[in-house]
Amino acid sequence: MTKTLIRNGTLVTAAETFPADILIDGEHIAAIGQNLSALDAEVVDAGDKLVLPGGVDAHTHFDLEMFDTVSSDDHYTGHKAAAFGGTTTAIDFVPQTPPSNGQTDGFRRDVETWWRKAEKAAIDYGFHMNLTFFDEQVARHIPDLLEMGITTLKVFTAYNGRLRLDDESIFRALRIAKEHGMLVMLHAENGDVIEVLTREALEAGHTSPEWHALTRPPQGAADAILRVGGMAAHLNTPLYVVHMNTAWGVDILQYLRQHGAPVMGETCPQYLFFTIDHLRRPDGAKWICSPPMRTAEDNARLWEGLAQGILQTIGTDHCPFFFDGTHPIIYEGRPVAIPGKELGRDDFTKIPNGLPGVQDRLPVLWTEGVVKGRLTPNQFVAYTATNPAKIFGLYPRKGALVPGADADIVLWDPAKRVRYGVAYSHQRTDYNLYEGWELTGYPDKVFLRGHLIVDGEHWLGRRGMGQYLHRQMGEIL
Repeated sequence: MTKTLIRNGTLVTAAETFPADILIDGEHIAAIGQNLSALDAEVVDAGDKLVLPGGVDAHTHFDLEMFDTVSSDDHYTGHKAAAFGGTTTAIDFVPQTPPSNGQTDGFRRDVETWWRKAEKAAIDYGFHMNLTFFDEQVARHIPDLLEMGITTLKVFTAYNGRLRLDDESIFRALRIAKEHGMLVMLHAENGDVIEVLTREALEAGHTSPEWHALTRPPQGAADAILRVGGMAAHLNTPLYVVHMNTAWGVDILQYLRQHGAPVMGETCPQYLFFTIDHLRRPDGAKWICSPPMRTAEDNARLWEGLAQGILQTIGTDHCPFFFDGTHPIIYEGRPVAIPGKELGRDDFTKIPNGLPGVQDRLPVLWTEGVVKGRLTPNQFVAYTATNPAKIFGLYPRKGALVPGADADIVLWDPAKRVRYGVAYSHQRTDYNLYEGWELTGYPDKVFLRGHLIVDGEHWLGRRGMGQYLHRQMGEIL
């Protein structure tokens, strides 16, 4: 087995920062300490670099069908982009299909479909299970997910008639999760309010992208967080609120946690920087996602939620679409064109909901968070690697720099300056939200289980090298 010795680096974990060497033996970290030696090891000098655990993105959507098209990154292209941004583990969502033709195997058909999609995986990956249909048969089969390494269920309080569960079904799902040590994840919006406001907007001829936000009021998200958070508090079972985007949400999460409710929250980079005004631009469709962009005040409160430890993680909700899928881009030497946001040029309700972000997350957050003093380097590691690994049952295999952990390691160059944008990104789409941003700090080398997969701008990874992660029960943070 090959050995690699990373010398003279400064290790940054969620708890501390210290100088040390790391010895990698095969796919795992063998030792951490001062002045390590191994005669048969390849030596990598990290003297001017920081050494971070590989990022863990617990919220991604690859190869997802939506609005007569499909998200433009699959489990190879999206994973490759993630690696260039310093992320070595991604957790995707498996859509649930209703049972048909007397089917009795529960969720297995859906999970096997996603396993086949992920055969091309380039980094390590796991799955969450969407729970969008609920009856007695579904209830019986939820524990079967544990045998497939899936310990998390996602429920929706929006998308009436498609994804939404009623409150009784969510409550019952929470009880089943509690009984079996699973975690429920919540997409928090008020589907009934959205339906009324959307219908009224279209009847009035309001079809531009800003109405995507105006028909999804922030109070609806607050209502859902409090309502389902109250269920979790009553049952004393954990709840994880995904892609939080409002000041109201942060306030309610803080209230719930102060009163002992085991509720945790995730935000995403887009909600820290962009507002409804971006939807009012001529290219506003680029910023269409659900839940939508809000206000500068919401941005500020989310930063406070991170600085104060009210929130627990930063994911991406990576679900990219072409801005104009009628024009191909060149990806790995071949033209690619996938129908995208042009599908809704005359109707905001037909714009595919989703954004690119899996590569952008760490470099943008380092510049805007660490360099600008909003986050410490240790908080950065906690929110982007260690906390998601703990919550989703991957720690200390992932998200940690400790002997025995997978050697998922990023050599981070804090001095590297990058003019960022679509030309620098490996996400398979035709635009980037951070076009022209000046970034300071970027990955130099990325190791996946001891294998060097990114070396500067050189891709050394390959299709199919990612491993499926059979997740265990996670922690409540």
